[in-house]
Amino acid sequence: MGIKQYKPTSPGRRGASGHSFDEITKKRPEKSLLAPLKKRSGRNNQGRITVRHRGGGAKRRLRVIDFKRDKLGVPGKVAAIEYDPNRTARIALIHYADGEKRYILWPLGLEVGETVMAGPGAEIKPGNALPLNSVPSGTMVHNLEMTLGKGGQLVRSAGSAAQIMAREGDYVTVRLPSGEVRRFRGECSATIGQVGNVEHSQIKLGRAGRKRHMGRRPEVRGSAMTPRDHPHGGGEGRSPIGLPGPKTPWGKPALGRRTRRRQDSNKYIVRRRYQT
Repeated sequence: MGIKQYKPTSPGRRGASGHSFDEITKKRPEKSLLAPLKKRSGRNNQGRITVRHRGGGAKRRLRVIDFKRDKLGVPGKVAAIEYDPNRTARIALIHYADGEKRYILWPLGLEVGETVMAGPGAEIKPGNALPLNSVPSGTMVHNLEMTLGKGGQLVRSAGSAAQIMAREGDYVTVRLPSGEVRRFRGECSATIGQVGNVEHSQIKLGRAGRKRHMGRRPEVRGSAMTPRDHPHGGGEGRSPIGLPGPKTPWGKPALGRRTRRRQDSNKYIVRRRYQT
């Protein structure tokens, strides 16, 4: 696992870097765990753009990842570590003792040939999944479940990890990578360890084309648009915003305006990720 630097054969290559893929042990994915992935270019079922700056990109196939880790008490052997084009993390192919194969997120330090297991009696080591109330305080975890049985929803990107802080009755306090401290039900599961591919954030793309390969289209400043396209648009030459505060393309306040709508889970947040 590392970063390779490209030779400056062009201005786009100068300063660009990429993955060395040293940790990858298998190039072809497991066919039984593949699913088709249709390109939607940010459009909903009515054909309207609901997510901007999406489109194009290389063709991909979806890898079916086991976020639930609900194969309790069955040991599995790590058969390979693979690349997944749909996420920043690497994935590990697990061959279970009963013959089933599944993909899981690859945690840092998990090697091919090692054994992983899920359940309350699993050992505290990278790759094993346990209920939060069975994990000692101070342990780093990922693939954190918010609702029992729904599967991991938090801490799934490359290099991320949450830390178990304390246990209080039916709840476990966890510090998330954002700095937020939050309470979770003790029955919810998490996977031990830190997500692999830690150096992903240090990659420099170097040129716009690499972003287009990822399916990302260009973003345009609002001040470069016309008034009908953006509240910041219009005016002769370079003009100031001219409005009480910056706006989104739809006229809503931006840059500092809180957009959190769900208030029902506020009671589980012990410390927010930002200070007021």
